[in-house]
Amino acid sequence: MNIPFPDLWIIVSLAAAAFQTVRFMLQKHLATATLSAGGATFSRFLYSIPFILALLAAYLLISGKPMPQIGAGFWIYGLAGATAQILATVCVVLLFKQRNFAVGITFKKTEVIQTVLMGWILLGEGVSTLGFAAIALGIVGLLLLSGGPEAKGWQLGDLRNRAAGLGLASGILFSISAVSYRGASLTVVEADPILRAAVTLAAVVTMQTLIMVIWLRLREPGEITAVWSARKVAIWIGLTSMGGSLCWFIAFTLQNAAYVKAVGQAELILSVAASTLFFQEKITPREWAGMAILMASILMLVLVI
Repeated sequence: MNIPFPDLWIIVSLAAAAFQTVRFMLQKHLATATLSAGGATFSRFLYSIPFILALLAAYLLISGKPMPQIGAGFWIYGLAGATAQILATVCVVLLFKQRNFAVGITFKKTEVIQTVLMGWILLGEGVSTLGFAAIALGIVGLLLLSGGPEAKGWQLGDLRNRAAGLGLASGILFSISAVSYRGASLTVVEADPILRAAVTLAAVVTMQTLIMVIWLRLREPGEITAVWSARKVAIWIGLTSMGGSLCWFIAFTLQNAAYVKAVGQAELILSVAASTLFFQEKITPREWAGMAILMASILMLVLVI
């Protein structure tokens, strides 16, 4: 009996989730120990860009292919995605200081719901009535999480606290970056999804590195030096960031961004393990309930979109 092998986009989406979990663990460690949120965010770009550019050069050399042509709109999509991802990462790192790791990642995962909405708005990739019902269920899960571990009941006002605001903002921004990156990769004139992903990733991370250098020089003097001083840990952020980003970009070139992010929900399971085993954090019954409902809404979304 032949066992069906998962599609490539599913495999790389799962790999991306694993890489991203490790990267956020390292960023949480640095942000609570030595670096600011901006510094921890910058470390992922600074220490990944040499590996990404080397990977692109090596792939072009080995494959014998020329640099592909870039279509109209590539830089607009790329810059929008790059900026949104920077801001989203800062929000997540700040969120880790407010709530435990697993809850922080779960808030971030609202990006799946918001990616569906952004894909509908920006790229015209539609959503069914049942899809919107799944989104509504996700809001219930968000309300449970937003109130905090000590909250009783739930109400819309819970979404106004700092942790909920950071979580929802990160989800919106990550959804914008996901859809923008898919839009950018689709303008690269090349059939090979790996090369399309590598070209898009190299361009985006270069822009992000330059943006963060200018920002930190103007707003946080001395933080660039601190990032360099933390290189023994930060270099692993760069490596896991490169691995995760490349996998996400390959998946985005192969499949609708909402489906890709939905499979990436495996990150929730990994984040719970990291929160309890690595950071020794306690997850309350209310938080478990909120995470479960949000996960159910996301899985429902996958089935109906």
